[in-house]
Amino acid sequence: MAFTEEQLERYSRHIILKGVGLSGQKKLLAGRVLVIGAGGLGAPALLYLAASGVGTIGIADGDRVELSNLQRQVIHDTPRVGQWKAESAAEMIGKINPDVKTVLYKERVTAENIAEIIRDYDFIVDGVDNFASKFLINDACVLEKKPFCHAGVRGFYGQAMTYVPGEGPCYRCVFEEIPPEGDMDSCSQAGVLGTMPGILGSIQALEAQKYLLGTGDLLTGKILTFDGLSMKPRTVPVPEASAGCRVCGSKADIRRLRPEEYEERTSCEWKR
Repeated sequence: MAFTEEQLERYSRHIILKGVGLSGQKKLLAGRVLVIGAGGLGAPALLYLAASGVGTIGIADGDRVELSNLQRQVIHDTPRVGQWKAESAAEMIGKINPDVKTVLYKERVTAENIAEIIRDYDFIVDGVDNFASKFLINDACVLEKKPFCHAGVRGFYGQAMTYVPGEGPCYRCVFEEIPPEGDMDSCSQAGVLGTMPGILGSIQALEAQKYLLGTGDLLTGKILTFDGLSMKPRTVPVPEASAGCRVCGSKADIRRLRPEEYEERTSCEWKR
């Protein structure tokens, strides 16, 4: 593809960067990234993916913008309270970079629709805020052989890891099962400093960019943790996939997505 004068100026800092250059920028423009959740994590990921020139960005979110979102979900603004988050995010992306095509899914991802949604994308960003959806994204990506980046935040703490098919453990290898309801407070119960999802969502965008570019070391086989109060990042190695993993292990029993597998569980229903 030939770059226009406007594109050469827009992406000039990429073009002069060793490891990106013209060829790398072409890879970004040809790339297809799906962000599931246009909230605290998805908002910064979407902004940086769009600004960098990722050519097609899918946005999956079935919620509308609420006033309480704006403390951290920086892709939305006050006049858009009540609007579908996917639409609001796409409007901002259009203002940031007209090169980017957005594909909107104004619905929650479920066991019934996720495989079809993720199939056309090169990389998936997990920007959801509940464990059931995180396990659903993991299992769908493993079964469909799609790389994805997980992140989670709570209070002043965050973590991230990346799964690439055939290159280390998946999310279920590490965390095994959906925890029972009440064992972990949600963001709305425990709170979160607005900057924390900004940091972790930016890391997710970086992982997607590195994957598309084919450069650097991804967070495969390890979990990055970040304590915002002490400013101490830590990388915890998880070098091998678990043989007992229910979706990618040698005796996996999850061969297809069943809706009942991804329901939030109460303590009395909890079984390991």
